[in-house]
Amino acid sequence: MTTTTWADFRTAEPAFADTVRRRFALHRHHVLATLRADGSPRLTGLEVDFWRDEPHLGMMPNSRKALDLRRDPRFCVHANPGPGAEMTDGDVRISGRAVEITDPEVLARFIEERTPPEPFHLFRVEPTEVVRVGLEGGDTIVISTWHPGRPLRTIRRGNDEGTLSEGG
Repeated sequence: MTTTTWADFRTAEPAFADTVRRRFALHRHHVLATLRADGSPRLTGLEVDFWRDEPHLGMMPNSRKALDLRRDPRFCVHANPGPGAEMTDGDVRISGRAVEITDPEVLARFIEERTPPEPFHLFRVEPTEVVRVGLEGGDTIVISTWHPGRPLRTIRRGNDEGTLSEGG
């Protein structure tokens, strides 16, 4: 699998990357999906920190989610939808690989700049899929999906007509 950074995503789709970042910034807590040792999913809450313009996942030492990611780095993090069901800002998620940061100098800079509760695990995000689902005009579902090496794909699905259109 090719390694992709958030910077690669931002370079490929800057406006979409900004939209995703703004959506995560609306709320502090989000939902992380990891894989348990038996392959079943685990959902837990966490904060997504865009430190130095790159999403990072911080966790308590030896938490189940941290141990899951150490064993299998695949994850999906879903932005908090907020109160109510309006979803005016859309529904956003990032899937990919979480790479643990163990470099003492990088961790020291993070501690200096963010002052997290210590000790902690810190993972940087290598996205393999970024998705936003939202409404347009109140009755059209718009699904935008990005994968490394591919252009942004946008699908519009009209509720009243059952129409489906695709474009970038």
